[in-house]
Amino acid sequence: MTAPARHSGDRAAPRIGVAHRVALALVWLTVASGAIVFTEPAPFDIAAMGLLILLPAVGLLRATPTLIAYMSAMLVPVACAFIATLMAIGPERAITHTTVTLFLVVVSLSLSAFVVASPVRHARLIAGGAVAAGLVASITGLVGYLNLVPGAYDLFTLYGRVSGTFKDPNVFGASLIFPTVYLMHVVLTGSPRRAWLAAFGVALLSLAVLLSFSRGAWFGLAMATMIYAYFSFVTARDNVHRLRILGSIGGALVVCSMLLAIALQFDAVASLLNERATLTQSYDEGPEGRFGGQQKAKQLILAHPFGLGAQQFDGYYHIEEAHNVYLSMFMNAGWLGGLLFAVTVAATCLFGARHALKRTATQGIFIVAMAAFVSHALEGFVIDLDHWRHFHLLMALVWGLMLGDRLPTRALAHRVGAQRIFAVASLRSVATGRATS
Repeated sequence: MTAPARHSGDRAAPRIGVAHRVALALVWLTVASGAIVFTEPAPFDIAAMGLLILLPAVGLLRATPTLIAYMSAMLVPVACAFIATLMAIGPERAITHTTVTLFLVVVSLSLSAFVVASPVRHARLIAGGAVAAGLVASITGLVGYLNLVPGAYDLFTLYGRVSGTFKDPNVFGASLIFPTVYLMHVVLTGSPRRAWLAAFGVALLSLAVLLSFSRGAWFGLAMATMIYAYFSFVTARDNVHRLRILGSIGGALVVCSMLLAIALQFDAVASLLNERATLTQSYDEGPEGRFGGQQKAKQLILAHPFGLGAQQFDGYYHIEEAHNVYLSMFMNAGWLGGLLFAVTVAATCLFGARHALKRTATQGIFIVAMAAFVSHALEGFVIDLDHWRHFHLLMALVWGLMLGDRLPTRALAHRVGAQRIFAVASLRSVATGRATS
């Protein structure tokens, strides 16, 4: 069976076969379907099940020893969470939640190996799917918010906030961070025609984030934009590109200011924006509020080294979840699982920041993915995001690009059969001298 054609920065290979084309199309469709999260399982979950079978079958996964270590670091907290279900008051909820976590982690690890196999081609494919998802979610959300179609307002908004094709405006807003920053990257690096189209996309997605009235999404988009601008500026090849970055930042600020000024002309927007643009809300304070719940969570963590089991804090100990993914992971998976999850996220941010400074064929898109991931890692202190599909997608991109960029660019014929697990593939590569960590 043939393999993908060579792209700059990818390991070379012959021309693409039909099975490869089908697999690549399914990857794009899976990522794009992440825009629709009305039901569980979502279309993303169903399509991802196909990926878990098809990608290894056609040889579009590539494992390295370092990737195996990363996989272990991600799977140990899940194993700890399953052990913690033995301590759960409601074990059914705990087992269901942890099983979904395992599925998302396995999909993320598969996509990491997929990106390692062909960093340039596969990262662009995933980014394209993410942009399509962001545009679909944003357009439907804005159609609903403006009530352009009968019944659309009730379907695509929640409590006066744009939720698009998501169940929660907070998740909707956060899901737009990566595609928005990626389109900013296209504005800076693409041809004039592509740059203008991308600029329109940035404005559309930014407006949708604004009208989600999600404080976390506002913070996340601002943080990701600043991180992307900083690393793009310091790694620019010449001063002309640096001036273009500064000019684009200035233009973006002007456009955002205009969008905000227009939005504030509507009383409903101005009222909700004024309410949401505060650091704390009424439901954050008091013993039964968000901060009070986090204090309860810390005490429970200290008293239960093996954890409580997933989905136990909400309902049995407090009226809602802890709104802090790190505290939640300590409760879900105990001290070991929670610590390893936090260390893995921190290591991803630190290694990502270091790798962003290296001159590679995928440096631009890597900076985009790393900036979006760091913003999510910070947002994790105020929300539970362990089941956010785009969070796992970003982690897959960051690790896949970090490890894929470290492999030699010479041709290789490594393929992973349908019956081979990643560990076996990695050991075989090491034995033949064709894999590097």
